[in-house]
Amino acid sequence: MGRFLSSIGIFFFVALTARVGISEQVISIGSINPLTGKLAQHGIEVDQGIQIAVDEANSEAKEIRFKLIRRDDKSLPEDAMNQAEQLIIHDKVMALVGGYVDTLVGPIATVAEKHRVPYVASASLESRLTTKINPFFFRISHIDGVAKPIVGFIKDIAKPRRIALAYASTPGAMELADKIRQELSGTGISLVLEEKLKSGTPDFSPFLLKCRSQRVDFIISALFLPDHLILVRQMKELKVSTKGYLGPWGIAYPGFVKEMGERAEGLFGMLAWASGISYPETEETSKRFIQAYKDRFGTDPTSTAMHGYVSAKVAIDATQRLVKANQPVNPQNLAEAIRKTDMMSPIGRISFDDHGNPKHYIQMVVQIQKGSFVVVYPAERSTGKVIMQ
Repeated sequence: MGRFLSSIGIFFFVALTARVGISEQVISIGSINPLTGKLAQHGIEVDQGIQIAVDEANSEAKEIRFKLIRRDDKSLPEDAMNQAEQLIIHDKVMALVGGYVDTLVGPIATVAEKHRVPYVASASLESRLTTKINPFFFRISHIDGVAKPIVGFIKDIAKPRRIALAYASTPGAMELADKIRQELSGTGISLVLEEKLKSGTPDFSPFLLKCRSQRVDFIISALFLPDHLILVRQMKELKVSTKGYLGPWGIAYPGFVKEMGERAEGLFGMLAWASGISYPETEETSKRFIQAYKDRFGTDPTSTAMHGYVSAKVAIDATQRLVKANQPVNPQNLAEAIRKTDMMSPIGRISFDDHGNPKHYIQMVVQIQKGSFVVVYPAERSTGKVIMQ
């Protein structure tokens, strides 16, 4: 009798286990970011945004659970490739997300295509990555979404006469400089000085002295946060007077404002999202994201963190659509579902063209006013008026 009851118990345990297995499908997603090395600051922000998206999905899930497997590429391309291989071959992930700068995103995209696994890159700009069609590569951002608002702001709002353009010796910065140069051609605005500078340079005074001698009245600086800290300080020291200074990368960060204090006032930066600056009708999503981020990481999220969040949401949304349609969740089906994405996010509408580029991605020009970011371009997103020097 005891043996009979034991057999019944085993039967019901197996049946219950089978029912749980059927009702809750576990989908593995791989996340690769520079968590250490020279790009760690922004890589960690991307990674944290992704974690919030997965936590959010799992808290709402009924039939599906997401397992996030996080990897550090150490800011090195070879490590990015190795981690992608490990996640796909060993961990059997259904999709890859994350990535900061194209020197790391590019190698991951190559591996993803080789193994036919979808990859949604969080922070990618260069056009070269999507010159040919890779049916497994998608990205949240694109260089056009940075270049077009810069030029629009310069032509329609700032209206300087003589511009200086400084840019880092990185592929993304050089491509941005090319696009700005092309767009300004024939506008009547003179690009009187161009300098390719090495990021991390301790002294920018030679460039600034040229700006002064050339009577430059606006500086566009496609450099990075540590460079802006030095450049802006030296501008004040050398008394280089301009109508404006715009840094598309690194200016619109709370850390920059905190570090520079009053010297940050009036500077222009760019972002796709910030606390209090969300795409219309996505304010509640932003509020939930900000609160969850603060609760987990003890700090305010940046625009970079939001890019990580949105990239993960794309993969999650596509997976949920497959499950709802009773279709198998596998990399091939998931790539097709991602290609059909059309969703709203705090950085705007998300859908992709045949090359995996975002159709609607556009950043905003913001000005630092009284320590806060005020949107000054485009007009339909503005939260205040520009203050020119």
